[in-house]
Amino acid sequence: MVARTSLINRRTAQKFRQAAISAAGSLKIKLLLFCCFVFTLTLLASRTPSFLGWGQESVPLLDRNSRKGYTLLINTWKRYDLLKQSISHYTSCPRLDSIHIVWSEPNPPSDALIKYLNHAVKSNTGDNRHIELAFDINKEDSLNNRFKEIKNPITDAVFSIDDDIIFTCKSVEFAFSVWQSAPDTMVGFVPRIHLINPSKNENSYIYGGWWPVWWTGTYSMILSKASFFHMKYLRLYTNEMPKSLMEYVKRNRNCEDIAMSFLVANATGAPPIWAKGTIYEIGSTGISSLGGHNEKRTECVNRFVTEFGKMPLVPTTVKAVDSRGTWFW
Repeated sequence: MVARTSLINRRTAQKFRQAAISAAGSLKIKLLLFCCFVFTLTLLASRTPSFLGWGQESVPLLDRNSRKGYTLLINTWKRYDLLKQSISHYTSCPRLDSIHIVWSEPNPPSDALIKYLNHAVKSNTGDNRHIELAFDINKEDSLNNRFKEIKNPITDAVFSIDDDIIFTCKSVEFAFSVWQSAPDTMVGFVPRIHLINPSKNENSYIYGGWWPVWWTGTYSMILSKASFFHMKYLRLYTNEMPKSLMEYVKRNRNCEDIAMSFLVANATGAPPIWAKGTIYEIGSTGISSLGGHNEKRTECVNRFVTEFGKMPLVPTTVKAVDSRGTWFW
């Protein structure tokens, strides 16, 4: 009788253990499912602001007199269709306050072009927002024209851009917010690097294009074809850049963007900031597509080092990424 009771007790305990194991397993599965549900909900909320009621309509409108926006400084040359496309696009960006078109052609802009661009600006902005549109007319054709001082600017920030590339407004607004956190430096989308020439002394350098940047993850320049910088650097370039250097840029029709990178780095002692952005090339070819481009740029770098009396460029590996549009960071 005792043996049978002991057997029953063992069977009962075994059933309790199996039930406990089953319950624990069920609890783990439920906990795992709950965690997956929370993760999915959080992911959806972070990628879709309106999911939790944070739509754009809830963001307060900017004071247009607060100088918090930026000026689009666009360089163009006899590519009117590209210019029209660029202006029509960027006027839809919410914090654009002003547009200055660098015009270096022998003939002034036509009345038809001016009328079209004014209409594009007005139609994209509506009645509640005003964007200043101006042509900066130059008597001579020089790449230095793109950095001429703007008199009585209405913003502190400049977004320098070429007419043959377009960035999404989301990318531009993100880069602008990065620039606001470091307004003395350059912030942009096209990084480049200077490298020490291994076949010569330490004071000789090589201009590195995209592939050295990609391979090393390091850069020291942001090209002005797509970058933010402070309005004060236009004044410095116009009035304090060595005249021999400006004449060199004009004569060689190249490297004004490198000169600006040197100017900013020399003034700050700090590196630029590379911002991740989505780019669309709407043009066909440019100076960079010509033969011997990198060799000419290398010559520019070494000439500028001589002019400045040092190498002011500062290498960095920092890259600004908008985590709201990134799955893993």
